[in-house]
Amino acid sequence: MELEQFTEETALEAATELRRVLAARTHRRKVMGQEVVVPGQLGEALQLPRTINRLQSKQQKQRELGLSEFQELWPTLSPSTREKVLGGIGWYDPKELDWDDKRSNRRPVVDPSN
Repeated sequence: MELEQFTEETALEAATELRRVLAARTHRRKVMGQEVVVPGQLGEALQLPRTINRLQSKQQKQRELGLSEFQELWPTLSPSTREKVLGGIGWYDPKELDWDDKRSNRRPVVDPSN
């Protein structure tokens, strides 16, 4: 996904999914002599909560600032992290579609009953 394709809505969706992906990463830490598994803190270090709050703001200027922050962050992520985020929000590369495919650039919703 190119940066130009992010709108405020898609950036919010991707930022929320990125926070989930980063929180799913765990690492071991010693706490009071005990080794414990703790969730990843990279989302907070990248200030994702602030960016998400800005993208959810009612003020247009704040949403634009949040979009700008996310667009600066996106290229710094590893390709595998970007792929996990895009997969999590259901995006795919429209260039991979056949020429005659009429779908939008969203994956169809999968019916769990099938």
